[in-house]
Amino acid sequence: MTARYVLEDQIGHLFRRSHQRASQIFQENFADADLTPTQWAALAKLYERGALSQNHLGRLTAMDPATIQGVARRLMKRGLVERRADPDDRRRASLDLSGAGRDLCEALHAAAFKVSADTLEPLDEAEQRQFLALLRKLA
Repeated sequence: MTARYVLEDQIGHLFRRSHQRASQIFQENFADADLTPTQWAALAKLYERGALSQNHLGRLTAMDPATIQGVARRLMKRGLVERRADPDDRRRASLDLSGAGRDLCEALHAAAFKVSADTLEPLDEAEQRQFLALLRKLA
């Protein structure tokens, strides 16, 4: 006899439902900023690290080249990110936050932490640490 396949017990289904919940919480906290999670990831990484090549930013935020290109284009169109010549290599350009981008990151700092806290809220502190450690291992 074959084991019964129950959709609600499958990892992909549970990840999808968890992702839907996390996305909803993100939208609730970032609604006024009109940012997608990938746009926020790019802004947050530029805030953390400073100017980066588009390729490097994509690798650090786990976005493929086409995705990071679109994200960067939309953020530049909004005046949140600027493309600058790389001082070490004139053939390469860097992306960096504009003043408005830096101000927005600082204004959204608390909201970003709230997204994580609200998403993990059903778990106690020990479970949160364990869950994040396990997700890092899977990622």
